[in-house]
Amino acid sequence: MTAVSRSDVEAAIQGYVDPYLEKDLLAAKSIKDIRIAGDRVEVDVQLGFPARGYHDTLVAALRQRITALEGVNTALIQVDTKIIPHEVQKGLQPLPNVKNIIAVASGKGGVGKSTTAVNLALALQAEGATAGILDADIYGPSQPRMLGANQRPTSQDGQSMEPVVSHGLQSMSIGYMIDEETPMIWRGPMVTQALEQLLRDTRWHELDYLVIDLPPGTGDTQLTLSQKIPVSGAIIVTTPQDIALLDARKGLKMFEKVNVPVLGVVENMSTHICSRCGHEEHIFGEGGGRRMAEQYQVDFLGALPLDIRIREETDSGRPTVIAEPDSRIARIYREIARKAAAKLALQAKSYSQLFPNIVIQKT
Repeated sequence: MTAVSRSDVEAAIQGYVDPYLEKDLLAAKSIKDIRIAGDRVEVDVQLGFPARGYHDTLVAALRQRITALEGVNTALIQVDTKIIPHEVQKGLQPLPNVKNIIAVASGKGGVGKSTTAVNLALALQAEGATAGILDADIYGPSQPRMLGANQRPTSQDGQSMEPVVSHGLQSMSIGYMIDEETPMIWRGPMVTQALEQLLRDTRWHELDYLVIDLPPGTGDTQLTLSQKIPVSGAIIVTTPQDIALLDARKGLKMFEKVNVPVLGVVENMSTHICSRCGHEEHIFGEGGGRRMAEQYQVDFLGALPLDIRIREETDSGRPTVIAEPDSRIARIYREIARKAAAKLALQAKSYSQLFPNIVIQKT
């Protein structure tokens, strides 16, 4: 029997292009070790993004290629994940205990941005990451209702707040501190200050990702927040119709101006699925989000249907990823989460946590 070499195994691995990283695992530096003992090969894979729902597919693909080599009888593939912090805007420091912040934005309201944000956070969690969500819409906070949580945040030290945990997800919202029907009659600077306090005065617990559900639009508040919040990447949510796409482009341009990488575009309400007969049609137009992604050379992360269950489940406090974890819609959210996190994993690392803080004290 011909003995297999390490270069043979590497060549077999290079034949598989990872669909999320869009390159082979050697090029992506995701192969941590290859061990060969006779006709047995062991490979350690370390992904930089959560992908629990993809592990079995990856293991099967690599095993098939490696066992096809002459001299190999057994191939053991071990896959794990290590999520690291990535760079934020220049001049900003990453948040303590938060590795990466992902902003979810839309150019206009009514496109399902908040529903997408909460399901994205829950999907990242389902894929194996520690995730949280910050409801940045001071005027119209919706995350408490979507998460089925209405308790007031507690404080252990009298200075910081503990995040409210629902469905295992850490969260914070102005909605936890006011009555649901109380309007926030505040001017822009007050809104910005309140949001910064919600972000920085919350004692987040070792998050891989904090999803920020930004208020709709591209005005002064959104621009100020984009300049003050240390964001690693942004996701633009749109619907297929032209007016929504026009505003979504403004959101994308805003992030470009403040040097926040856009991880991709999500097209919500892509098709309508009839709750009676299951018929599917493009009532808002077709392919607008994908064309926008191609035009601006960003990733198209996925398309979600206009389905009554998504609305019913978020209104009841159990978003689709929790209410129907094995449904087609939940699988789409998880696919979007994997694609966005993989895109982020390819960006430059943040080394700020490696440098010590210099403190000057009088002696």
